[in-house]
Amino acid sequence: MITDLKKRALHRSKILQGQLKGVEKMIEDEKYCMDIITQNLAIQKSLSSLNKLLLENHLRTHISEKMAVVDDKEHTEAVEELLSLYELTQVRSN
Repeated sequence: MITDLKKRALHRSKILQGQLKGVEKMIEDEKYCMDIITQNLAIQKSLSSLNKLLLENHLRTHISEKMAVVDDKEHTEAVEELLSLYELTQVRSN
């Protein structure tokens, strides 16, 4: 991984861990449901931010390497990876 992106991804991961522990405590303490939902939505945004960092790393390393090679098979694999990711995001957003 690219050093800066790895550092930021690990930081985001630690924030997520804290947020999840916070939700667990809120449930145990029977906090107001809307407050728990609000915190869950914040976690989803944090996950999205982590995914963006991981995707950026993947594009800057693996995908760019595959596209720089003359081999058509490597290009096809890179395109298929990105298309499958696109499909996953479309299924989850519906």
